[in-house]
Amino acid sequence: MGSQTDDDGCTGRQEHPLQTGYALSGDGSCIAESRRHALAFLDRAHADHRLPVSPRVRDLTQLVVSELVTNARKYAPGPVLMELRITTDSVDVVVWDSDPDIPSARAADPGRIGQHGLEIVKAIADNLVIDRQPVGKRVTARIALTDPSGDDNTAAAPASGAEHEDRPRCPKP
Repeated sequence: MGSQTDDDGCTGRQEHPLQTGYALSGDGSCIAESRRHALAFLDRAHADHRLPVSPRVRDLTQLVVSELVTNARKYAPGPVLMELRITTDSVDVVVWDSDPDIPSARAADPGRIGQHGLEIVKAIADNLVIDRQPVGKRVTARIALTDPSGDDNTAAAPASGAEHEDRPRCPKP
């Protein structure tokens, strides 16, 4: 449980009582796989480190993971790496892919179908940093463990995750 310095722009010196990384295949199953990894990670953080992981944090983390991994899979060839880190006050979702192009959120357009992922992540995350790497890019989104409105229910959802099953995604046109 030592301090470490991160250079992702989201963190300075932070305590990361738990962090883990995953190499995702980049095929269609990696999106659901990444959500399962995120839930298991949050369950461990709550059970082993007594960190407050509310149902809201579980849902938001799954959504951010899903959007970032979907974008990496859609726009970058090759594997996707995901790292999850948690501090006493936030969870970081870090996704690396091989495409060096830095994406930007598009202007709001309610008539546009699709391509809202980065807009969603920006709206959810307390901080979003995208930086070019020697190969590809790294996207880091930080999600607060407490609800800014104060309505956070800090009880963790059951580890079974039955109420958080992977839902089928709509087919692409």
